[in-house]
Amino acid sequence: MKKLLHIALVTETWRPEINGVAMTLGRLTDGLRQRGHRFTLVRPRQHAKDISATEENLTEILVGGCPLPGYRGLRFGLPSKSRLLEAWRSDRPDIIQVATEGPLGASAIAAAHTLDIPVASEFHTNFHAYSHHYGLGWLEGLVSAHLRRLHNKSAVTLAPTFAVANELRAKGYRSVRVVSRGVDTALFNPARRSDTLRASAWNVDKEQLVIAYVGRLAAEKNLPLVTRAFAAIRTVRPDARLLFVGDGPLRRELERSDAAYLFAGMRRDEDLATHYASADMFLFPSLTETFGNVTTEALASGLGVVAYDCAAAGELIRNGDNGRVVPSGEDALFISAAVELARNPELLTALRQRAANSVRHLDWTAISGDLDLLLRETIHTHERQHRIIPTFRFAPD
Repeated sequence: MKKLLHIALVTETWRPEINGVAMTLGRLTDGLRQRGHRFTLVRPRQHAKDISATEENLTEILVGGCPLPGYRGLRFGLPSKSRLLEAWRSDRPDIIQVATEGPLGASAIAAAHTLDIPVASEFHTNFHAYSHHYGLGWLEGLVSAHLRRLHNKSAVTLAPTFAVANELRAKGYRSVRVVSRGVDTALFNPARRSDTLRASAWNVDKEQLVIAYVGRLAAEKNLPLVTRAFAAIRTVRPDARLLFVGDGPLRRELERSDAAYLFAGMRRDEDLATHYASADMFLFPSLTETFGNVTTEALASGLGVVAYDCAAAGELIRNGDNGRVVPSGEDALFISAAVELARNPELLTALRQRAANSVRHLDWTAISGDLDLLLRETIHTHERQHRIIPTFRFAPD
């Protein structure tokens, strides 16, 4: 007999919102639901017409929220302890999975403690690092202390990479475990390259070099280094073009900057995968990522990736084999690596050919299985320590 869990997932972001956290949570949740586990999703209402949805093995609880500064279209959840206590007393979860660390997540942890339900919290976003890019650097110490206190109230903190896990442990986080991120190689792969898209939408021919950046067009993504690297590339490849896929507060400024820039806006699913595969190189100089799903998507799409040796790139790219990584913060080396690939087509082709194969092992089914085992382990440990009678449903193997 296998145990089927009731998991309460608390998050400020959920599909169809386009960001790495929403995508990751959707993939992991789908994988666990396919295993028979049941979810109660707790999230803030994003707009007036936003209503609770019910899917197979998933029901929603919507709570109040407020706009998230700098992130148009996203809201953070307001404290909802009383609402959650009522809901979870009526339909008790086996574990609370807190994915975001705002007031809603903090109130969910408080409610879980009141009901003696174990909590697994997730570290997705470097909010303390983001604060520097929005003129709030003086808040970094306060934010860091808040995050540490919040995560240490949970039974386990889930980190996306071993580097992030080690960093959190060094800062005083307890019970940190790694659950990596996956990539859909059936969706993101080199076979989706489209000469038609390049010719009709981008007005480039087969020989022209297209440099891609995919992600939010915002200060924390270090976009000035993307444009500086592209300017250097044009000294050796004057006909190169820089493609931005995504949106954000810096788009208008970028649109006024250079006629060689291409803007595709927000893209989803197969359309997004085609945009990836139809480019040639991928520049990602962000220093604020905890993982960076776009890195794995670019590798799976067969692009020549240039990134700093942190987050996903630091763990997945073998420098000079399936991409290029340089020490974090070394702008000159980043630009030099990008120019090297641009001026050396044979090297770029070799890296691109090895990129897709290098991430084929990152299957979302396997990653969901890892999370399944870790949640069960957390519940078992909590029951042993607190002598709780299990409340699992059972289903035949």
